[in-house]
Amino acid sequence: MPDTRLRGLYLITPDSPDTTTLVAQVERALRGQPALLQYRSKQRDAALRLGQARQIAALCREAGVPFIVNDSLELALATDADGVHLGREDGDLDAARRALGPGRILGVTCYNEWPRAVAGCAAGADYVAFGAVFPSATKPAAVRAPLELFVRGRRELDVPLAAIGGITLDNAAQVIAAGASLLAVVSDVFDAPDPGARAAAYRTLFDA
Repeated sequence: MPDTRLRGLYLITPDSPDTTTLVAQVERALRGQPALLQYRSKQRDAALRLGQARQIAALCREAGVPFIVNDSLELALATDADGVHLGREDGDLDAARRALGPGRILGVTCYNEWPRAVAGCAAGADYVAFGAVFPSATKPAAVRAPLELFVRGRRELDVPLAAIGGITLDNAAQVIAAGASLLAVVSDVFDAPDPGARAAAYRTLFDA
């Protein structure tokens, strides 16, 4: 049975060393009830990342939103996260699946690489992500992933597909139509005057 959590807005946190501001932003955005929230940080300070992740995990539990950690299985386990999202350099997918157990979410970044998506599914991924779908301010040098990957993925893969990269309310519908079940968004929500309202607006796209 498909995991009903894996459809809707996949909110990703902005990278910030300012924990107070970040936590306040997340609290506002969670009012829009995203399907998932991912903590993503490239800060070098491990203690800072752990502290931020613990606070955001607590907010997610209170809001009833699954909490995912980007890049680090260790941090995901330390914060009792609901799952982890791993890229090419973030460790062995089979080992991550074993460590997480069957009840937690394993997501895999596939960039624009179909073979990696197939391998991720074989390793037990709960969803695979393609991107960047559009130019992204968060990752300006990211490779581009055509919408045709989602059309093929919907036809040939048995897991939900996440789309990332430059997604906004204005272009989201075409990505959903191509086959994406999750829309991973940073800037279009967190840069909005009311992040909660913007997050809720994404939810309506999936209610249609």
